[in-house]
Amino acid sequence: MAATSDNAMHPAFEKIRSHHIGTLNLDVEEYRHIKTGARHLHMAADNDENVFFVALRTFPMDSSGVAHILEHTALCGSERYPVRDPFFMMIRRSLNTFMNAFTSSDWTAYPFASMNRKDFDNLLDVYLDSVFFSKLDKLDFAQEGHRLEFDKPEDPTSDLVYRGVVYNEMKGAMSSATSQLWQNLSSHLFPTTTYHYNSGGEPDHITDLSYDDLLAFYKHHYHPSNAIFATYGNIPAVEHQERFEELVLKRFDKLDVKLPVYDEKRMFAPLRVEQAYAVNEGEPTEAKTHIVMGWLLGHSFDLEENLEGQLLSSVLLDNSASPLMRALETTDLGQAPSPLCGLEDSNREMTFVCGIEGSEPEQQHALEQLIEDTLKKVVEDGVSSERLEAILHQLELHQREISGDGFPYGLQLIMSAISPMVHGGDPVDLLDLEPVLARLREKIQDPQFVPNLIRRKLLDNPHRVTLTLRPDDKLEGLRTESIRAALAQRKAKLSDEETAQIVERAQALESRQTRKDDDSILPKVDLTDVPLQMPEPEGRFDGDLSATVYARGTNGLVYQQVVLPLPSLNEEELALMPYYTTLISEVGCGELDYLQMQDRISAETGGISASFVSKGKIDDVQDMSGYLVFSGKALARNSDALARLLKDVYSNARFDETGRIAEIIAQIRARREQAVTGSGHALAMSAAAQGMSSGAWLSFRLGGLEAIRRTKSLDKSLKEPSELKAFCQKLADLHQKVGKQSRQFLLIGEDEQLQTMLDDVKSLWQNAESAPDTPWRMEPVNYITNEAWLTSTQVNFCAKAYPTVAIDHPDAAALTVLGGFLRNGYLHRAIREKGGAYGGGAAQDSVNGTFKFFSYRDPRLADTLADFDKALEWLVETDHSYQDLEESILGVIGQLDKPHSPAGAARHAFHSALFGRSAEQRGRFRERVLATTIDDLKRVAAAWLAPEKASTAVVTSADNRALVEQLGLAVQEL
Repeated sequence: MAATSDNAMHPAFEKIRSHHIGTLNLDVEEYRHIKTGARHLHMAADNDENVFFVALRTFPMDSSGVAHILEHTALCGSERYPVRDPFFMMIRRSLNTFMNAFTSSDWTAYPFASMNRKDFDNLLDVYLDSVFFSKLDKLDFAQEGHRLEFDKPEDPTSDLVYRGVVYNEMKGAMSSATSQLWQNLSSHLFPTTTYHYNSGGEPDHITDLSYDDLLAFYKHHYHPSNAIFATYGNIPAVEHQERFEELVLKRFDKLDVKLPVYDEKRMFAPLRVEQAYAVNEGEPTEAKTHIVMGWLLGHSFDLEENLEGQLLSSVLLDNSASPLMRALETTDLGQAPSPLCGLEDSNREMTFVCGIEGSEPEQQHALEQLIEDTLKKVVEDGVSSERLEAILHQLELHQREISGDGFPYGLQLIMSAISPMVHGGDPVDLLDLEPVLARLREKIQDPQFVPNLIRRKLLDNPHRVTLTLRPDDKLEGLRTESIRAALAQRKAKLSDEETAQIVERAQALESRQTRKDDDSILPKVDLTDVPLQMPEPEGRFDGDLSATVYARGTNGLVYQQVVLPLPSLNEEELALMPYYTTLISEVGCGELDYLQMQDRISAETGGISASFVSKGKIDDVQDMSGYLVFSGKALARNSDALARLLKDVYSNARFDETGRIAEIIAQIRARREQAVTGSGHALAMSAAAQGMSSGAWLSFRLGGLEAIRRTKSLDKSLKEPSELKAFCQKLADLHQKVGKQSRQFLLIGEDEQLQTMLDDVKSLWQNAESAPDTPWRMEPVNYITNEAWLTSTQVNFCAKAYPTVAIDHPDAAALTVLGGFLRNGYLHRAIREKGGAYGGGAAQDSVNGTFKFFSYRDPRLADTLADFDKALEWLVETDHSYQDLEESILGVIGQLDKPHSPAGAARHAFHSALFGRSAEQRGRFRERVLATTIDDLKRVAAAWLAPEKASTAVVTSADNRALVEQLGLAVQEL
């Protein structure tokens, strides 16, 4: 049931409307603040994870990153909370389930979520003051944005360099070829509007932004007349409005905020552009070109236009059976479809993009011809009513599903509503899709409806850009040398006074960063606010089928898993597992080829997948067990179809479509290579920990840097037909081996659906034979590693790891608290604020028995590794307060209590039990966390984090080869 609204509202607001959305179980209420015009969208729901979100429309007209740097700097101290870092301080003294800030292309938002009312109110106080009454200290701008500094800050004879958190964040972000591809394409599709520019900031342009520019942008944009407030949960709208009015709105009058909001000027002929992106010097450039075509479409906030755009994208690109996706997957013009393929509907005007990667520049015209020919063929042949019904089925399923396992569900709903609110559309229409889907169902009865869409939006639309992005192994060297020469020239022209100012600012910033603020002015929760053990869903067991069944409020969806213990596998078979689990839902099955299977999956379910999960025992990380899990979800009316589909895939998946398998491996390779600059810190940690337990070794080889290297090698080898045939046979053999294992089932749905689900599964599986193999086991792993992985990146990712203990060891809780304690007390300041990295910290991984330090998008390397060691010295040598400890304990409890979606909570309970993580064990761990003392932190650090046990790994550029060799790290080429 949705939370019922009593229609009460604050007298400073006027109510625009209230609308009940049955498919989402909530009431949407829209209000306007009478004096300022600020808007408030409230989603009343029976959910105690309350969400707050305030967005300001921000339309930068350059690539200086002004909106992004302002987002960072606004959180560095405010009128009522004049401390240096209230945002990160509140993260530590809160039970939040989510805290962050976002810069989009045309809005900036500050969201948080909490299940604790006191905590929610505390965070609301700080967020509202930070956004509307920010101090914007000039030194914070220097820290978060950019500054000129001597390489050794107090030594004017050292080189002049650029530093700043956002500067380094964007150097990391723009190291990705995909990010450059999107930014370059946007700049040509939108030659005159805000979308022409990089709202995050281009590193070369960030350094042009002045402090006065930042202040002017803040004064113009950060005003309630330009604000959208959004809330979700069981706190009534009127209570939010009382706080908004008291804390912010009563102090403002209406302001006419003029923004450059207009449609893009249309082009009358297609544009072709070729640009370069950087790869390491000497690196081969063959088969590394991206070619994409992008069209500018209609308004994203026009619901009919939006849904037509989604329909068009789904018809052409939804899966491998979709005509354009099939053409892009099977063409020999490139290795894989571009990661940009699809509809982008978050801007004022939508874009449709398709293309390939792993190509050559000279293939541009051939690709254009392939895409145009494919579109013309769809127009001529039309699209079957079955395919169109399957697409609408997917839209309905997506609309109904309650997600929220990684991101609060209420925040997801707000994020989907914010774009139309920013652009002048109707947020309620976009949330309540039922009526629009009904209209779309009528429209698709006309066989010419989709062909006409393709003609109008694509074939006859001249506002089109074809972008060829080719690799250049000299580009980064030229850029680096240009910046170095410009800075050297600038240094040569510095007067004595200017030199002194640079040194003085560095000293002032250092003093500010090391100053201990009076944080007592910030509100906080403490351990008395921590709830007792959070309730867990309870399942019931059906012994006839070995099925565990959970009744959950899933809003008309059902979820099913088939779970089997992993058979005994050799190392080669184990290495196949990530490819097997990806391919199983992508290949043919029984009489159906892979194209027919894609159609069947789309028409009957919300998707199926397979995964391999493994963990050590709660008292021994080296004693591993593993399971293979086949998963699927569907609308309740398709419960029987989902059960049949999983049974068919389990029993009859085939691996004889060699061309299809080679295509998917090429796509896996492309995805893994693109993940490096986005997930470099996780990959570095995995590499550092590889020798510390069998689970850590496995994660490095199956999902880490070694897996990326192996996939590149595999993709290359499959060009040989004999190698491809042998690989497919190995997959088929593995499938046969897996299929002999005994099974258990997990079924999740609403109470009235469960018996039908059980009956369906029983009828399908009751006669299925099994002859279990010897259970899978791994040998213990124990070695030290010191590696540097070289790739194309402008920033570094550093990690250091130590072998520690399993989850039920008495020291695991203190080590977990220690991670947050070191981050809060030392690493955040040393690595982010002083060092200029986008992030850094430490964490205990009790699944694999490792403690890891890390940095993310880091301009430094050796100094950061030294800071990891200094953090442990700081732990021993400094007097620490109880509050610092309490904040770290709160952080751990917040992570333990993070809510799941209804289905996610059931999955989590089931899989925890599967690996011996009982409610009793989790309760024991929680009690140990709450009982941790500062002496415990020092004791476990001394016991487990000894220098001689450390392993190190970094992800860096080839420019640092000499440095990493000097540090004693073995060079690994990615």
